[in-house]
Amino acid sequence: MVRGRNATDITQFILLGFSDLPRLLTVLFIVFLLIYITTLTWNLCLIIIIRMDSHLHTPMYFFLSNLSFIDMCYVTTTAPKMLSGFFEEQSTITVMGCAVQNFVFSVMGLSESCVMTAMAYDRYAAICNPLLYSSIMSPTLCGWMVLGSYMAGISGSVSQLCAMFQLHFCGPNIINHFFCDIPQLLLLSCTDTFFIQLILAILTMIFGVTNVSLIVISYINIVLSILKISSAKGRVKAFNTCASHLTAVTLFYTSGIFVYLSSSTGSSSTLDRFASVFYTVLIPMLNPLIYSLRNRQIKDAFKKLSKKRGYC
Repeated sequence: MVRGRNATDITQFILLGFSDLPRLLTVLFIVFLLIYITTLTWNLCLIIIIRMDSHLHTPMYFFLSNLSFIDMCYVTTTAPKMLSGFFEEQSTITVMGCAVQNFVFSVMGLSESCVMTAMAYDRYAAICNPLLYSSIMSPTLCGWMVLGSYMAGISGSVSQLCAMFQLHFCGPNIINHFFCDIPQLLLLSCTDTFFIQLILAILTMIFGVTNVSLIVISYINIVLSILKISSAKGRVKAFNTCASHLTAVTLFYTSGIFVYLSSSTGSSSTLDRFASVFYTVLIPMLNPLIYSLRNRQIKDAFKKLSKKRGYC
């Protein structure tokens, strides 16, 4: 990222985090630490439950276990550095460390978007083509869809990273955030940012607009199929099978849109930072809760595993 053009090139950034709220630092640290621990615990337990219970070896839970893995990596990208910053007089991160953090964060975010799209297709196949569901959602297809999600996330992030390496930073080096966010880096760049902004716009179209459109199309067909069910009980049961996914998708995209629209100018108010906490830390914690709260299969599997193993 740093080209070494002259002596003014900076080698590290200062992350301000929540240093402008000195009276709340202790409280914020405790709250964020508990959220981080809870996120890792819930998602890890969900992965273990799905792997240990043969009744959960279905496409829906296969995607869900991958979503939990992504969420664990996603929150770990930003939370540990944010938490360590509460104890440092000046929280710093090297330019290369900033690039790595942003790359991993981007990989997980883009991959999660693709996995959620795959989950929407799974719900579409289950409700709109129930008789052909097993043949449509074969283990091979599910494996390729998940692998494709990771590869798409890596490919998109690599292109973004390559563009970031063209940026030149000569000062100031203060990031008014708790992690290396792209808008903040663009604000600090001494060189033209048109190319990376173009890359970001393309990635937004591919991973944002395209994935959202596919999810919307899937749910339009799902709703139409549900309305054709004559039994009210049948309609409710069909809707319940996709309610959790729809809730998670809504939270993921609405919070993401709010965060990146509000930070598009490069500024970062206290409200923007707390919104980013919701997007990067809270949502990974809420996802396993959303999928487990009304899911009897996961509850039953959890009880069985708790009795057998004595954990989770």
